[in-house]
Amino acid sequence: MTSSISPQEQELWDLWINEQDMEAANQLVQQYSHLVNFHVQRISAHLPKSVSKDDVHSLGLLGLYDALKKFDTSRDLKFDTYASFRIRGTIMDGLRKEDWLPRSVRDKVKKIEQAAEHIEQKYQRIATSYEIAAELNLPKTDVEEIMKDSLFAHVLSMEEKTKDGTDEHKEGIGYSIPDKDTLSPTESLIKEENYEELAHQIKQLNEKEQLVVSLFYTEELTLTEIGEVMELTTSRISQIHAKAIFKLRQSLMEIVG
Repeated sequence: MTSSISPQEQELWDLWINEQDMEAANQLVQQYSHLVNFHVQRISAHLPKSVSKDDVHSLGLLGLYDALKKFDTSRDLKFDTYASFRIRGTIMDGLRKEDWLPRSVRDKVKKIEQAAEHIEQKYQRIATSYEIAAELNLPKTDVEEIMKDSLFAHVLSMEEKTKDGTDEHKEGIGYSIPDKDTLSPTESLIKEENYEELAHQIKQLNEKEQLVVSLFYTEELTLTEIGEVMELTTSRISQIHAKAIFKLRQSLMEIVG
């Protein structure tokens, strides 16, 4: 272990590594629980309201415990760094496996897609969230929120990894897996094209929308923090974010067909 840790923590690590002392493991979990809280807060900010924060927290704790079991103390790597990959990776895996989008939301997504298609055929251009809301007699904010949830599901499915019944070699978001389990050339190409298309569509957004998307999803700032950076109100940032997500979802829908 790194020399920066306290003697008390080193004692806990020794007990856990050498004797598999569960009490020591529990104390280490408590000591590093702030990592779980951090990633739960960041990831939950991107999730639909239908996803329970408690469920996300449980996934994070599983990731932390998994990190304890698999951390190699001989490696020149801080446990905080290793655990963060594990925690985030376990949460994302759990979200991919769960059918978290309620049937009611899926039904609304289908109605929105049908309304958008009708408007686009009528006017020969991409439908706006306002037009779709008027067509379905729904609040404009509801339409944008539903589309945001649907886009998140689409992005998660794009990140789906191959499954072979074991996760022994996973290393958080960036998996380290044996060659026999890597994506085939075709699968890799499709995945790369998906990301390239998403990146291309993001570049079609206006400057403010691109900045909000970048700060929110790449830098993982909250809407309030983005507002401080851009000197705009949180409400205005939320509007820009919703509009950007709506545009992206509409573009991806057209591509998928």
